[in-house]
Amino acid sequence: MESLEIIRSMPPSAKLLLRVLKENKISRFDELMDETMLSKRTLLYAIKTLKELDLIETQICMSDARRRFYCVKLR
Repeated sequence: MESLEIIRSMPPSAKLLLRVLKENKISRFDELMDETMLSKRTLLYAIKTLKELDLIETQICMSDARRRFYCVKLR
């Protein structure tokens, strides 16, 4: 599937999240909730969708392993 077709097939919440991550480069979950104004459940679904499409990755915070950072994968 071409990248434009992939983007068109994504739900609006995933498109919004991808745009925000492209602008911010890297963000924590709470920052993403504030910036996108999506509910926790919707944001988790958008993250899951983008991970399944291999568009974003999760990084663990070294100072606090409970925290996660999200960023767009480089291709």
